[in-house]
Amino acid sequence: MVGGMNRMDDPLTLLPGQRLQRGVCRGLLAMDFVTVEELVPAPGLRVDVMAVGPKGEIWVVECKSGRADYRADRKWQGYLEWCDRFFWAVDAEFPVDLLPEGTGLILADAYDAEILRMGPEVPLAPARRKVMMQKFARHAALRLQSLRDPGAGAVW
Repeated sequence: MVGGMNRMDDPLTLLPGQRLQRGVCRGLLAMDFVTVEELVPAPGLRVDVMAVGPKGEIWVVECKSGRADYRADRKWQGYLEWCDRFFWAVDAEFPVDLLPEGTGLILADAYDAEILRMGPEVPLAPARRKVMMQKFARHAALRLQSLRDPGAGAVW
């Protein structure tokens, strides 16, 4: 934090994918969803944004900053078993015809996001939902602890 402002307050200092994450998190918060970024649901997987809604629904959002970023993603189908709904988040310049049918679509920038297409709902099994809620809570708590006490050595 410098002069009362941290790096996340200035979207110009963020990478393209981080700008999308920021806008997605803001847009989902306006819908009463809480979010965490960079959550690992299982070894080898890391979702860009995981959101929990007011009724306990779990959404995964993958942010893609361009064609090359999308084409390099070989793991997105592995995220489907860890959420009730799956979305892509892209900016206005992204060629959306590349994205698979039957997935959600969010248009985002560094300041906000809008759902253009709802992903199909495939409810998680109760045991999987419990695991994901615990992972979400621990991830969020570790992030908060590392912000409040950067020297504590919290790993997230």
